[in-house]
Amino acid sequence: MLPQKLIQERENLLKEEFGNEVFDLICKYADIASKHTIIQQTHSVFEVKSLENNFFDTYINLERINDIRNINKFFEVVNAKLPSSGIFIGCVETGRLRKARILKKYPRGIGDLYYFLDFLLKRVFPKLSWTKNIYFMLTGGRNRVLSRTEALGRLYSCGFELLLEKTIGTNLYFFVKKSREPFFDKNASFGALFKMKRIGKGGKTIYCYKVRTMHPYSEYLQEYVYQKSGLVKGDKIKDDPRVTTLGKIFRKYWIDELPMIYNLLNGDLKIVGVRPLSEHKLSLYDKDLAELRLTIKPGLVPPYYADMPDSFQGLMDSERKYLIAYKNNPISTDIKYFFKAFYNIIFKNARSK
Repeated sequence: MLPQKLIQERENLLKEEFGNEVFDLICKYADIASKHTIIQQTHSVFEVKSLENNFFDTYINLERINDIRNINKFFEVVNAKLPSSGIFIGCVETGRLRKARILKKYPRGIGDLYYFLDFLLKRVFPKLSWTKNIYFMLTGGRNRVLSRTEALGRLYSCGFELLLEKTIGTNLYFFVKKSREPFFDKNASFGALFKMKRIGKGGKTIYCYKVRTMHPYSEYLQEYVYQKSGLVKGDKIKDDPRVTTLGKIFRKYWIDELPMIYNLLNGDLKIVGVRPLSEHKLSLYDKDLAELRLTIKPGLVPPYYADMPDSFQGLMDSERKYLIAYKNNPISTDIKYFFKAFYNIIFKNARSK
């Protein structure tokens, strides 16, 4: 237990920086009177590095992660300082909350213009290779626009698991625990085109190219979103929050699929076949079907569009039926499924969501 004077100083600091509502929330999940709880207000990785390893079981940072230059590096160092199941509490102003704040502050028209310029300069510029260095040189990386998905995805990629999130005022407060070591992703993609790690024939790792329809770091939230939302209409996640507004349009008209023609040409995919899956998605399948899938090259046009199942079990039944038929008559099976899928897409409005 800390001296009463220091406890009072911590209480005053939290109330001044976060307010009473946030203070009360933090006190439900953290013992601010414990010497094993540390409170900082920093965007510097070096201040976190100076902490003793495995001494603090709760780390609270009063600085928004929008103002941290090397966000992942910061999270990785916090992870290294905490013991297993250690708690990390912080906050972020998400893009949605930022938009609401700006439009509320300024008159209509002026607010819309301000928001557009703010999004362009503080969301788009930090992501583009030819403007990124200029942006960081001028701003030090402070006040970036981050989506909720990107913020949580970065936390998951750095070895944390979400316990609680709550919006108070203009910030989203997150309570996460250390669940594993970070992935140390050095090749995170932010551009319009990106590659997805998938499992191909024989268990071979392949990379499928697509137009981006999700926020950056979405791939690290797949299991979390699945647990929260489940699957609907085949293998799609219900109301997937990782998909952007523009991404929904791209998916509807298959614009996002066009780069996968490259995978077709280099031999990773064929025209008709089951979709290549991530390790997590494949783990949801019946074991015998998962093994059967690996015996045949995946494809661009899945049997889903021919059979149009309305459940995940229906999807697995559809794929099993296709794979068995393909084993017996590969050419005629693919021709049959291609034209049936084509018919459903044109006349029955079968679309990705």
